[in-house]
Amino acid sequence: MDLEKLEKLENADYLLSSRVGIEVKTTEDFVNSIIDGRLLQQIKELRRNFERPVVLIEGTDDIYSVRNVHANAIRGMLATIAVSYGIPILHSSNPKETAALLNIIAKREQEVTGKDYTLHGEKRAFSMKDMQEYIVSALPGVGATLAKPLLKALGSVKNVVNAEIEELKKVEKIGPKKAKQIRDVVDEEYKD
Repeated sequence: MDLEKLEKLENADYLLSSRVGIEVKTTEDFVNSIIDGRLLQQIKELRRNFERPVVLIEGTDDIYSVRNVHANAIRGMLATIAVSYGIPILHSSNPKETAALLNIIAKREQEVTGKDYTLHGEKRAFSMKDMQEYIVSALPGVGATLAKPLLKALGSVKNVVNAEIEELKKVEKIGPKKAKQIRDVVDEEYKD
């Protein structure tokens, strides 16, 4: 890998092989990203885009006393990452230790997968169901939570996109405002 070439990654902080993406958080950033809701979305993207995602928490601060956040909220997020998403959580004390750990993981991965890999990673193959949910989840106000109910109620991506406001409102948690936002984005002419 050309160490002089830097490129911003969309779904991880570090790409160590074609299958390993690592999200690195300081202890404080980990807790802050729970509070502002960023962390769960980052975890979903890691799981979606990498065969072997990893979360690395860096720092010596006590994670339970960084902010005034209930310990169960932090435990719950750690459990969600490890159990619900199956992503290992590693710890390091400082940036030097983080770099050493990333170096070891990269060496191991390159021995297994070979040295040639793309900086963009190789996205996992999506099932048809995953692709349908992904497309519908991109609609305004929908996200991953409401994509499934919309698809179950209306049967296909085409039906969701073609549904009138009244049909959309019949789906649980799709009120008039979300229904209108969906129709607006579908009906509005594209302007370059």
